[in-house]
Amino acid sequence: MRLPAPLVSTAWLAQHLGEVVVVDASYYLSDAGRDPAAEYAREHIPGAVFWDLDALSDPDTDLPHMMPVPEWLARVVGELGISDRDVVVVYDTSGIHYSAPRVWWMLRALGHEAVAVLDGGLGKWRSEGRAVESGIVRRQPAHYEPTPRSAAFRSLQEVRAVLPGGVQVLDARSRGRFEGTEAEPRPGVRGGHIPGSRNLPYPNLVGPGGTLKPPEELERLFRDAGIDLKEPVITTCGSGVTACALILGLEVLGHRDHAVYDGSWSEWGGRTDTPVATSPES
Repeated sequence: MRLPAPLVSTAWLAQHLGEVVVVDASYYLSDAGRDPAAEYAREHIPGAVFWDLDALSDPDTDLPHMMPVPEWLARVVGELGISDRDVVVVYDTSGIHYSAPRVWWMLRALGHEAVAVLDGGLGKWRSEGRAVESGIVRRQPAHYEPTPRSAAFRSLQEVRAVLPGGVQVLDARSRGRFEGTEAEPRPGVRGGHIPGSRNLPYPNLVGPGGTLKPPEELERLFRDAGIDLKEPVITTCGSGVTACALILGLEVLGHRDHAVYDGSWSEWGGRTDTPVATSPES
């Protein structure tokens, strides 16, 4: 089966539903007042397993949503019933590609090439009158052999080493959080951004119907944000989740030299020894 990665349409998934592993990767911050696991149990694409982003992140750090060591993640992914040979399609229920790209990128970091994001997620699937089911899907455990791609993520030390100006850094948070005029959702985290970084709020990449905007519009958005698409990019956000939505957009445009700063602003803004800027031009 040829997977039209990194995005697949609802029509494509409907045609291949019995041939792929579907993953519901929905996640929300606590102040959203939503329970993605309960929502999954009430309604999901037939056969989909649920990926708990908190539970499947690094258990050995206080930072949120950090990429675990590959061997640990491979084991728990296998317990979900996903093997390294499976074709995987990931979706979420946000309507703006909020958390599905993070799980897609985590699998890509394990070396999984046959993985894609469902464009439009569950919302588009339901709007087309396609079947859903309730309950919890439990697949037979599978063996997952990782072939890790260390270049998929960057550490604090690696980001420090390329600043200032050594590589383009693009922040997926809102303009208010980027400029420090909007409160951070996590206590003890300063407002502002990494000096020299640029801002492209991740919801801007999605059109009114919940699908990614056409490539020509995506290219304009990245260029208007000050990004040279011929040069490397490190993406960042609050906790490394929506930074992956920017990676998804870059991949659609054929850009390949990119990585996620995994600690993102939870790490950078939560420290006292990292410089912070608030002016849009700094």
